[in-house]
Amino acid sequence: MRSLLLTAALVVGLAPAALAAGEARTPALSWQDCQDGFECSTAQVPLDHDQPHGAKIDLALIRLPATDPAKRIGSLFVNFGGPGASGVDRLRARGKWEWLFSPELRARFDVVSWDQRGIGRSAAVRCFDSLEEQEEFLGSIPVYPDTAAQEPAFYDSYREFVRRCEEKSGDLLDHVSSANTARDLDLLRKAVGDQKLTYHGISYGTHLGAIYANLFPDKVRALAFDGALDFVGNATGHGDQGTTVPLDTRQDVPRGVAETFDQFLRLCAAPGANCAFAGGDLKQKWADLVAKVTAAPVTTPDGRFDRVTLVSTVWDALAQPDTWQDTARILQGVWEAPASLTASSTGYTANRFEAFNAIQCSDSDFPRDPAVYSAFGASEDQRVPYWGRAVVFDMMACAFWQGRDDDRYTGPWNRWTSAPILFVNSRFDPSTPLHGARDGAAEMARTGFLTVEGYGHTTMYVRSACAEKVKRDYLFTGVLPTRKTCGVDSLPFA
Repeated sequence: MRSLLLTAALVVGLAPAALAAGEARTPALSWQDCQDGFECSTAQVPLDHDQPHGAKIDLALIRLPATDPAKRIGSLFVNFGGPGASGVDRLRARGKWEWLFSPELRARFDVVSWDQRGIGRSAAVRCFDSLEEQEEFLGSIPVYPDTAAQEPAFYDSYREFVRRCEEKSGDLLDHVSSANTARDLDLLRKAVGDQKLTYHGISYGTHLGAIYANLFPDKVRALAFDGALDFVGNATGHGDQGTTVPLDTRQDVPRGVAETFDQFLRLCAAPGANCAFAGGDLKQKWADLVAKVTAAPVTTPDGRFDRVTLVSTVWDALAQPDTWQDTARILQGVWEAPASLTASSTGYTANRFEAFNAIQCSDSDFPRDPAVYSAFGASEDQRVPYWGRAVVFDMMACAFWQGRDDDRYTGPWNRWTSAPILFVNSRFDPSTPLHGARDGAAEMARTGFLTVEGYGHTTMYVRSACAEKVKRDYLFTGVLPTRKTCGVDSLPFA
């Protein structure tokens, strides 16, 4: 029997007369100092928005108050993506990054983020009894199966993962869709006193923003989407893709990864580049390096590398051009190291993995037959070597997921909003490729598009003073820019 494992309280008695029968109470926020200029609070929202006066869950919030209160416009809500990462932790860590939130921007907005339902300090999806159990279990699952022979054990691991999530998180799994988070966000907008929403969504945060825009089209003041998804592709797929094609495969993420990695190698080989991996034909050197660790794992001071670890390390690093020099050093270290069978392990310390799956599996359609993944694993390995197979298995838990949020959002995506929406995307993005972002913009009714001529995932990592100014001016005014492209402040191997 599934139980509700939440820090929830039942609302007793009748709702105040001022509240409509189907209207949730606006949360009362009590902001408290939480160090380094930040303020924190907690908001109570309905577990089930279809029962607005029923059980409540807590959401953790953080804000960086506007530095010029006399010129304050309102609150800028930020979702940093994932899903699964703590918005509270990310705003604390990144709220003062001037290439993301300039002093001019922070002067005029309270910058606000939160742990959305399912995540971190809010009502959180839990699949394990302890961090030690979490680390041991998740650390035993490879990032993806490198061969067909490894697939059955990989599938069994995810069946067991899903079973544990069902056992530990119960009814919460049926209420963590992004549509319910969008409804939470509208309550938070009311709670801070804003008539309309000003929002900066990054990566997955663009999907959340698109849902908000279509659920509450008359409440849009200015929404900046940074590293956007193809919203139809993400939710249901085009045509019958939702049940026949793995999610990131149907959005052709492998092409985005491959194109970005080609740029990594091109810039590394450029004259004068500060790139430790440089020398000779780098495409061949990479192929030889993959063959080397496939034949026998290699251990360096940076860890143990087999094929899966090497490919996933580079894939992760491509999102952040600031790390490319260090990634090149790691690759060269693996190139120079002798083969070794020494083992190492990686720990996990938060519920990001659990929340990612709970939210994504609630939001999107997925093939339910493991044979579909096996077939695409083989075909994608041929279509996009190195990256295609890894992407196929990126959300394997969703094939077995039991949680079902009846309130999830699957469209329409083109409702006319009270203000236009700005899309920003780097040309070479390994996580939200440019082609998908353009598809997402075309699916909505009122949009503008800024292409950043750089490498990496979102302006959180692709530094561009030009793009920050364009985004800032749009958030100030709600008026789309005439500018269509921006450069970056520096190249990765400069």
